[in-house]
Amino acid sequence: MVKKTKTLAEGISENQLAMTIKESAQQIWLAGLGAYSKAQEEGGKMFDSLVKEGEAIQARTCKAAQVKVGELAAKASGNWDKLEQVFEDRVAQALHGLGVPTKKDIDTLSKRVAELVAKMNASEKALAAKPAPRRRAAAK
Repeated sequence: MVKKTKTLAEGISENQLAMTIKESAQQIWLAGLGAYSKAQEEGGKMFDSLVKEGEAIQARTCKAAQVKVGELAAKASGNWDKLEQVFEDRVAQALHGLGVPTKKDIDTLSKRVAELVAKMNASEKALAAKPAPRRRAAAK
């Protein structure tokens, strides 16, 4: 634009130069107004387009995050189960060291006591059914 103005300035008078500069300024002004108007028209469309693109990216990101959270939860659950088993084993060892019987020990003892009670009841019934032995009279 500057070269065009200099070229025109060489062969014309000051008045014509002023008119040329004024026309150039007017064209620049109109170009600026046109750009502003275009930006307003396209800006709304561009904004809507950017919002839609942002929503799509957000949806993909949320989905990817949910997948990762699911994977981490599965790993944590597996590790939690292992940790729980280790804890139970250590508590069992501590209780055994203190001489506290386990549920299995108590169940075994309960079964054995029930068997002994049944045998004792059977023995009592057998004794009750047997006639009492006769006593001999003492020799005189």
